[in-house]
Amino acid sequence: MLDIALKEWSIVCDLLLEGSLALLLRKGGIHESGGPGVFELEHPRFLLYPTWAHQKPEMIRPGFRGRVQVQAEPGAVTLAGLAEVSRIWPVKDRAAFDHLEDLHCWTAQQIDMRFNYKPENPLYLMALRVYRLKQPRTLANIADYGGCKSWVPLTPGDAVDDTGATAVLDDAVFAQVVERVQGILPSQAHE
Repeated sequence: MLDIALKEWSIVCDLLLEGSLALLLRKGGIHESGGPGVFELEHPRFLLYPTWAHQKPEMIRPGFRGRVQVQAEPGAVTLAGLAEVSRIWPVKDRAAFDHLEDLHCWTAQQIDMRFNYKPENPLYLMALRVYRLKQPRTLANIADYGGCKSWVPLTPGDAVDDTGATAVLDDAVFAQVVERVQGILPSQAHE
């Protein structure tokens, strides 16, 4: 049973769950542990909690932009998948993203915004192994789950059974994504 979820734009959740995306950008919630240069996410395994209100179509590349829905947060949210963090790379070079464009959905403007937001904090790129739940779970979008926060601790009654979840990308395809990023950011990778 999983009882923690990561809020992310609905379009990003959709792309992760269909296998068109296996990477996420994050600032914060990642810390060094186990020695210098070893990075961990606060919760390395989590449900994907889609959000709509703050999506910005202009920050998504044109090939995916038409799928972005900007709307008020609904009264119920369906959790259809989970993710496990496979690798984390601190990204110090903005130009690296020009070599990874086919592996993500963000515009140059969105990537620049992420780099420039709290520039004293590093930007991290995470490779996620994403799984589709055998039984998606629809939850009331209660006030405790609302607001601008990354992590959503679910109430005990809302924990999701992840038994039988299936990977959206096979091992070989996922390994190719990780290898490709590793080739661009070789000295920065940490498992």
